[in-house]
Amino acid sequence: MDDVFQLPEEFLSFNLLPLSHADHGPRLGKLSSNGRTPIKTPHYVALSSRGAVPHLSQDMARDNTAVKGVYAALEDFIERAPQQVPPVYKIPASRHESPLRRFIALQPSPLLILGPRRIPPLSCPASNTNSAISIVTSVGFSSLTSEHYVEAVQKLRPDIALGLGDVVKDQKVGLKRMDKMGDRTLAWMKELAAGMRNEDLGTPRTALFAPILPIEPEQQLFYLDFLKDELEDVVSGLVLYDDTSITSIPETMRRLPRLSLREPSSPHLLLRGISHGLDIFTIPFIGATTDAGIALSFSFPVTDTTFLEEPLPLGIDMWSSTHATDLSRLSQNCRCYTCTNHQRAYLQHLLSAKEMLGWALLQLHNHHILDVFFEGVRTSISQGSFEEDAKLFEIRYTSDLPAKTGQGPRARGYQFKSEGKGEPKKNALSYRTLNDREEKIEEGLLPSPYVEAEDLERQGFAEKAS
Repeated sequence: MDDVFQLPEEFLSFNLLPLSHADHGPRLGKLSSNGRTPIKTPHYVALSSRGAVPHLSQDMARDNTAVKGVYAALEDFIERAPQQVPPVYKIPASRHESPLRRFIALQPSPLLILGPRRIPPLSCPASNTNSAISIVTSVGFSSLTSEHYVEAVQKLRPDIALGLGDVVKDQKVGLKRMDKMGDRTLAWMKELAAGMRNEDLGTPRTALFAPILPIEPEQQLFYLDFLKDELEDVVSGLVLYDDTSITSIPETMRRLPRLSLREPSSPHLLLRGISHGLDIFTIPFIGATTDAGIALSFSFPVTDTTFLEEPLPLGIDMWSSTHATDLSRLSQNCRCYTCTNHQRAYLQHLLSAKEMLGWALLQLHNHHILDVFFEGVRTSISQGSFEEDAKLFEIRYTSDLPAKTGQGPRARGYQFKSEGKGEPKKNALSYRTLNDREEKIEEGLLPSPYVEAEDLERQGFAEKAS
């Protein structure tokens, strides 16, 4: 019989299937929510930019991908708040609808997860405070207070809301700072839980996932005890920023679903996280490889065990001119929309011509590769061969994804942190200014009908017939 962790009917349920360990090791499960497509775990949720999976329209994602969950970041929608009311807050919706889902035109079936920051988040010059975290909006750096985050969850009503965590990025954390991380996260969780249970403004159809901080258990002991003793009936899942944080999970909460916000740089790290007992992943390298013009080409488990002198690449650089006349699929056995309908030569042409369709087709393919990858992982766990299959995968494929060689789509400001004055531009100039007066005259005037043929040829206007 399945080991079921059942939440109240209006929330969601997570079933740990046989052969799964609540404490450690790879786990099989199913995350279900009323009206949404169940997610068999381990699996991943798609990352969005302003509510849409990059390069894909909502109907394209619906018809040609198997995405069952979407992560949206609040900082994408509140660029001028609180001075101005964000448009997403003005969307009319019934009490049982999500204004955020309607605003981004997300289909009814995928699970909608709301978090405060994008994944991966950009570092901010200002530190978090006792009442707010630092964020990056489309118009610059700002801050998001706990009060405003509670208000956003109440108004937007996602399926899952992630609790605010005082997480430090790209900095070494001292002992005093660790103590603050636990205290602040505890206070913010109290406020969010109270807001979601509010009789008038509460969110009975939104599940709350609590953060487990990426520090030693002793440094967040008071916070963890608070989760276990005061919020166990409210928390529906856990958010982890590091694989090792699994050891910090209170024993009574180890059957909850675990969402990883770590930024794995390769499928090897995904397998490592699965082996530690993580259930759901966010995977930034899917979008990064698409932007780089790389078609993912790995599969799990490895079926061809023929000896190779060198490991296989994890992806194919579609910018390479070697694909210009190649009529084969992106990946030999792939059955995605892109591989079923198009060839490598067409993809290489689209990228070279800077056509948006090229990145859209790559995005469909790369998401399909991850869908098949996780399906293979679940099969491997159910057959009891996951550990051996993971070792074979590590030997079969290179440890890193291919390097970017092409230009990629136009970069957006909130994707990169400014390094200061004098840094090179992220996007190449598409147009140039005609500053030279003679060049303007030459390009602006038509030649006289009486001009000599030699002069026309010299100006590049025509060639003299031989």
